[in-house]
Amino acid sequence: MEKKRLSDHFKAFAERECASSSELYEHLALKIANDDELLKLSSYAREGQPIPNLFFGAVHYILLQGKEHIVSSFYPNIAEKPKNLRNSFPFFKDFCLTNSKSIQSILQEKMVQTNEVRRCGYLYPSFSYIFAKAKKPLALIEIGTSAGFQLLWDKYSYSYNAGELYGDHKSAVHIQCEIVGEHRPIFYQFSPPVLHRYGLDLHINDLTDADDALWLNALIWPEHVERRELFKQASACLRKNRKKLQLIEGDGIEQLPYLMEKIPDDSAICVFHTHVANQIPVERKQILLEHVKRMGNKRDVFHLYNNIWDRDLHLDSFIRGIEYNEILAQTDGHGRWFSWKL
Repeated sequence: MEKKRLSDHFKAFAERECASSSELYEHLALKIANDDELLKLSSYAREGQPIPNLFFGAVHYILLQGKEHIVSSFYPNIAEKPKNLRNSFPFFKDFCLTNSKSIQSILQEKMVQTNEVRRCGYLYPSFSYIFAKAKKPLALIEIGTSAGFQLLWDKYSYSYNAGELYGDHKSAVHIQCEIVGEHRPIFYQFSPPVLHRYGLDLHINDLTDADDALWLNALIWPEHVERRELFKQASACLRKNRKKLQLIEGDGIEQLPYLMEKIPDDSAICVFHTHVANQIPVERKQILLEHVKRMGNKRDVFHLYNNIWDRDLHLDSFIRGIEYNEILAQTDGHGRWFSWKL
């Protein structure tokens, strides 16, 4: 990728994603955007990957493995009393160049598979909305499932704007989420029923594997204490409910038609994915949409997604052969808030 495009990626990452969320990554991303050596190193990322996320994840991963370097003293999740981040870049650059071969290897081998549990905060009302339309239990198919956390959205409890509790009231995983704007979704007191749970990914992250668990931890930004705690809680929940999930490794778009065909009519098919379609080439996105539409001509199917057209949360519903297209919400990338649009 040409240097200017790489530079623009890091600037956009700093300004759109890190601002008011990660001061360390915001500062470093803006510095990297003007540094030829680090831009060249970041260019080893696999095609289609969100390069800034992957690059920062690779550095964080090596540090969490225990690699000693002064740059770790700027990471609030590693250092007890982190140093002033304004002085961090020279040390960050030194670490990257010193460990360039290891970073290059990670960039070529790993993928950004952020398994953000808090996104279930907007998935809960979305699946409730789908259930009201379908009038039958749901069969979930998640593309880009990573470890499978979001397939267990009905095993978590929720509160919105410090209001009452929804979902599984006994769950050890509690998600707090802000609803901004005037509109409010209709909430069921308890989660709609789910009969089938399939997760598809090029690589399934197995949380019993220390390396997989460490990589997912490395993708959590250094300042995000709540995300790290939710990851820990959801990991315990997943281990407890692992037998409820069918996680399949491979090309999810290729496997989708066969999987939809095998789901019995006692449930409504719900294909969903969050913040993964930006990694899918345009022509493959079109194939995905065609697979869903083709099945929608045979039976009721729902497709919940973002990052195909834009960052909004879309729902395409195929009910009795008729297609309906809606934008359900605008959402925060890490699930801290959403704005309901209906």
